[in-house]
Amino acid sequence: MITASQLRAARALANVDQRQLAELAGLSLPTIQRMEASDGVIRGNVDSLTKLIAALDAVGIELIGENTASHGGGRGVRLKAVATLRTNGPSKTNDNIPIQAAE
Repeated sequence: MITASQLRAARALANVDQRQLAELAGLSLPTIQRMEASDGVIRGNVDSLTKLIAALDAVGIELIGENTASHGGGRGVRLKAVATLRTNGPSKTNDNIPIQAAE
């Protein structure tokens, strides 16, 4: 499973735009756009999702499942379950904003 947020992050890490990813995956640009606009886990037919994952793999993206170790080496990022964003500048209210990771 891959979420829309993970797809956008993966594309950014690989430095490819939506059109390039569509070409690499053999999918249409509107398909990639729909996937990235999804709420939560991307839904699609198995063939499209398989092509998407293969294209991401081809550009060096390793998808890491929740609570799974990465054995591929190299650098990467992982979203924690709950993080706190500290806003800049003084605030009259609590300036720590909780962020919930997409599931």
